Amino acid sequence: MKNRVYALLPLAVFLIFYLFVSIFLNDFYSIPVTVAFLFSALIAIFMNKNRKLEEKIETFCEGIANKDVALMILIFILAGGFSKIAKGIGAIDSTVNLGLSILPSNLLLLGVFIISCFISISIGSSMGTIAALAPMAVDISQKTSLGMALCIGCVVSGAMFGDNLSMISDTTIAATKTQGCDLKDKFFVNIKIILPAAIVAGGIYIILGLNGSYTTSAYDYNLLKTIPYIFVLITAIIGLNVIIVLFGGILISILIGFITGNYSILAMLAYLNEGILGMSEIIIISILIAGMVNIIKYNGGIDFILDFISSKIKSKKQAEFGIAILVGLVNICTANNTIAIVMSGPLAKDISNKFNLNSKKVASILDTFSCFFQGIIPYGAQILMASSIANISPIESMKFLYYPYLMGICAILSIIFDYPKFKNKDINKIAS
Repeated sequence: MKNRVYALLPLAVFLIFYLFVSIFLNDFYSIPVTVAFLFSALIAIFMNKNRKLEEKIETFCEGIANKDVALMILIFILAGGFSKIAKGIGAIDSTVNLGLSILPSNLLLLGVFIISCFISISIGSSMGTIAALAPMAVDISQKTSLGMALCIGCVVSGAMFGDNLSMISDTTIAATKTQGCDLKDKFFVNIKIILPAAIVAGGIYIILGLNGSYTTSAYDYNLLKTIPYIFVLITAIIGLNVIIVLFGGILISILIGFITGNYSILAMLAYLNEGILGMSEIIIISILIAGMVNIIKYNGGIDFILDFISSKIKSKKQAEFGIAILVGLVNICTANNTIAIVMSGPLAKDISNKFNLNSKKVASILDTFSCFFQGIIPYGAQILMASSIANISPIESMKFLYYPYLMGICAILSIIFDYPKFKNKDINKIAS
């Protein structure tokens, strides 16, 4: 299919219908995001008069059948079940109360941020991290003077830190595979670029945490009930697959529920069901986005973006910025950073070879900028999921996403100042 800018119409419709109207009305609850995506998806299906309706519907369904989309939905289901059953048995209350009892108020937000970073870098999943910790952030906000959006922003920030750096993250694997470099090499380049962002973000959360007043002696906790989250933390350190982590968390929660309270198997199943159904909105949104993006791709919209950017590149620095813009725009269109890397990675490799770029730096650029955009778009799965758990608008937490913003700034500065420096032997070799 020939590259065509008109193929991006469904995305433009969504932006106008949801974002612009919501901003104009100053009310982001006025238009349900599922309805906005439904209209956009229908426009994608009915455009392109040169194809039969049945063919376009088939293309839409092929996008939904993508294995990455299926895996994401499975994570949503397990995450919802774990979150609700952990809350039902009192695991969230006990874990939060334990933290409130031992942490100084000015370190509470920093603690949440560091734990989020640690879990996400260990399990390689920002979604799994948010599912595990967002309910705790909600409870912390309810028991302190810290704002709900601030606590949620803290968790999302930490989740995106690990999504970008973890060596078992889909984004890291996709970035290194498309550029032909080792996971550990990309990690060491990446950490040099974004570590200052994490340090500054931690400092900001300490300052904001000064307002987190609460009385430490007022909170009771049961150490046994904190085991589900300890299990998540330990399995994250070990590096187990996020599916195993969440499923194991569910089983441990059920066991702890039987040991510590009068919970019947029917009550446990009810909690599990409620948690799964609570993820229905984000699952529906993911399905609509996946189908719509596949039609946009078929009609040439993604290729239009790729070719337009590559045609403007004239120098090494422009090449690096071009790759950053490339993956960022594709991420905005797809709302999935892994898919954005997979789609833009091959062209980034061509650009890298042409301008003799370092493959480790290019992999880092792909991963960092995709995570930056994914971490700040209000219709991204991470912010949507966190906001859904907290029952707030996605826009409310955006001003507290300090780490993603700082990560983007550090990534831009690394290109401007050509950091880090590489020896000649480290320069990317053109693949045979």
